[in-house]
Amino acid sequence: MATLSSGMVEALRGLEQAIVPPRPGVPLGNWRWSLRQRLAAVRDALVDENPTAADGWLAARGGQAFRERGQLIARLAELADTALVSPDPEALRQDLRRLIGDIGRHVQRINDLVYDAVELELGGEE
Repeated sequence: MATLSSGMVEALRGLEQAIVPPRPGVPLGNWRWSLRQRLAAVRDALVDENPTAADGWLAARGGQAFRERGQLIARLAELADTALVSPDPEALRQDLRRLIGDIGRHVQRINDLVYDAVELELGGEE
């Protein structure tokens, strides 16, 4: 099991930068297309992660992380489609901010799971 990859860090950072409203004079279509590309990078980073744990009590948490990842990927796909046609760019930006926060919490759960697995393997204090 791996912790947060540099690919995920870069993908989230790119998405955070992309949700800034376009400068005046920049066509809204260009901004929408850029968002869609950034969403694809985040999706790829999520697909590449491996949130599973095979040891006893960690297996349930690993399964939950796997299901959560699937839900996030589905939201990413929905927002990628919405990014091109949303009549309200500000509402889209708010949805994307929520998604970034949810992905951040997911990544933290994965890192906690990895930490707990290593602690269990090394015979931590519990």
